[in-house]
Amino acid sequence: MSEHLYLPELAARPAPRYTSYPTALEFSPAVGASDHAAALRGLDAGTSASLYVHVPYCQEICWYCGCNTGATGRPERLVAYVAALAREMQTVGALYGGSINRVHFGGGSPNALSPAQFVAVAETIRTCFRVDEGAEWAAELDPRLLSDDHAAALAAAGVTRVSLGAQTFNLAIQARINRIQPFRQVANGIAALRRHGIERINLDLMYGLPAQTLDDIAETIARARQLEPDRVAMFGYAHLPAMLPRQRMIDASTLPGAKARFWQSALAHDLLVEAGFAAVGFDHFARPEDSLAVAARTGRLRRNFQGFTDDQADVVIGIGASSISQFPGLLVQNEKHVGSWRMRALNDTLSGVRGCHRTAEDRLRAEIIERILCHGAVDLEDVALRHRLAPAHLAGALPAIDNLAATGILDRSGWTIRITLQGRPYARLAAAAFDNRSAARARPASKAV
Repeated sequence: MSEHLYLPELAARPAPRYTSYPTALEFSPAVGASDHAAALRGLDAGTSASLYVHVPYCQEICWYCGCNTGATGRPERLVAYVAALAREMQTVGALYGGSINRVHFGGGSPNALSPAQFVAVAETIRTCFRVDEGAEWAAELDPRLLSDDHAAALAAAGVTRVSLGAQTFNLAIQARINRIQPFRQVANGIAALRRHGIERINLDLMYGLPAQTLDDIAETIARARQLEPDRVAMFGYAHLPAMLPRQRMIDASTLPGAKARFWQSALAHDLLVEAGFAAVGFDHFARPEDSLAVAARTGRLRRNFQGFTDDQADVVIGIGASSISQFPGLLVQNEKHVGSWRMRALNDTLSGVRGCHRTAEDRLRAEIIERILCHGAVDLEDVALRHRLAPAHLAGALPAIDNLAATGILDRSGWTIRITLQGRPYARLAAAAFDNRSAARARPASKAV
């Protein structure tokens, strides 16, 4: 039996990526700075949290991108942004008494900051927060901006893992998404990182791009293997031009259909597994010895705003415009507009302006969704009882689960659900069965595959 099962109706069905539950689509302005402050104060000194720092700037804007970012423009913008980051960290650090076990820079492009600016931000983090010894520091990077000086600065700041947005190595497709970066440019950037002692390299690739074919997928993965990454993420492009106006620059008529997307994803899976990577979740791959693969094998894989992770922290503290903080009872997002965010930061005011409170049932459903996506299996009764809720809370999801079971993508025995090997690409649909907030959702989500 083939490991891959193409089911047209399911492959084309939309489903959130569930990097949180409730998702950001459920955030509202009913949550704000006072809730943000209360959540920070409510954490005891023994808490160990992750810190996420958002840099919402890029040298130029890629048309496929769904991130909160804008063109750098004048250098003074970055100077002002770094100053505001420092003030916000002072405000947050004064309220948070725990430690930081992991630091992640995302964007945008964190290396849009100059080498000196990046080092300054890292020093501010260590000044404002108690960073655990041995904490992992990671950064998402644009290979087009990655100079030897940047690599040296990243190493000096303590960064030990980086993710490079390669997307595709086909130059014609790169032109269609406004991201020209020849293979040699990416290879040179990785070589610079390794010269400075940064050995943990992740590559972000994509399928479903305009005019992309199976041959393009095979060529990109062959070239990616030459770079010897520790991890590869193979994301499906989500074309949502109504939500992301920059995507209107992409000719939708050239996008692969649902069937082509499915087989692109399947081919990427097969080629990466054949190359010795372990499949992690539905779109990540890691060397067997990498901590992400170890977490997947040992049942410790988690999912948060950075995707699949081995980070065990239940608290994520977001710094910077549009960053999202996660607390046991609250999700809160900072002001998105950089100017408005900066005014709040410089006035020593928390910038949380929207979010949602997480009820006991939300936390139950969040764990179920995470277990389905990370481990492909969940005992609903066991999880419900540990949350001190009756399994009956979940009975409403079972008809949808049974409909999925009839397609062969999962098995259900009583309260136990297990995704089949062929069902892995459709795992988000099984997770969506437990999303009891989605009925009110009007905005679209990306395709399941």
